[in-house]
Amino acid sequence: MSRPPLRALLVDLSGTIHIGGDPTPRAAQAISRLRDAHIPVRFCSNTSNESSRALVDRLHGMDIIIRDGELWTSLRAVTTELKSRSLSRPYIIASKSAKEEILGANGSNVREPYDSVVVAYTPSQFDYPVLNTAFRVLTHELPSQQPTPHTPVKPIPLLATHASRYVQDTDGHLSLGPGPFVATLEYGAGIKAQVLGKPQKAFYDLVLGSLGTETSGGAIAMVGDDVQGDLTGGAIECGLWRVLVRTGKYRPGDETRPGIQPPDEVFESFADFVDSLLHV
Repeated sequence: MSRPPLRALLVDLSGTIHIGGDPTPRAAQAISRLRDAHIPVRFCSNTSNESSRALVDRLHGMDIIIRDGELWTSLRAVTTELKSRSLSRPYIIASKSAKEEILGANGSNVREPYDSVVVAYTPSQFDYPVLNTAFRVLTHELPSQQPTPHTPVKPIPLLATHASRYVQDTDGHLSLGPGPFVATLEYGAGIKAQVLGKPQKAFYDLVLGSLGTETSGGAIAMVGDDVQGDLTGGAIECGLWRVLVRTGKYRPGDETRPGIQPPDEVFESFADFVDSLLHV
């Protein structure tokens, strides 16, 4: 199937535009060329071990400029969900800056009893005491969470920024992502988590809605290095043209992995895809 005319791009960040503290080859130039060609771009990130502001600043140090309205993160999706459900006392497993983004200026004042559990990607906190506290919140086992006699028990929701099984680590190898720890809480508490980042359809719907009429008359592509975390689920449901790049967490054979719908195109890098798109 040949590529349809593309009028906008959704682009993953970690592993696609940058790997750790380094940009992928020619990524900054490729972004500039897309802007010169008036092709709207939205950066879709499941990065949740730092705030969006910290992420933008870090990318700026790599000469990758993210403009206002272009960045959509799983942290933003969690914050939106908490507000929509009037959940103001979450027990959050996240970095300090990520907690501040989710909770705002009064975040440090959140105390028991908690009304929800939020899991972001924060390896240093995935230990037994922290996970066990989250389990006890979910199962009403904390003293402050225990219901009184004849009082209906209100379920405690488990929210996750994303559920990736693994991530690309700073040493270039794969490491456990938040998914296995979310699954631990699901199994222990006997509940199902609500995952809010990629590749959920609700996440992509939010991002696509931000494009408005900018994309009338053309298809939209999703470009990422994770064939499962970027290009399945909502990417398929939303009818996105799915482009896999062989950088970041990509491993040989990902494009033909059993049980995964193959991507529409595969390129060595994001810049190579942009070259093809702009007929360079």
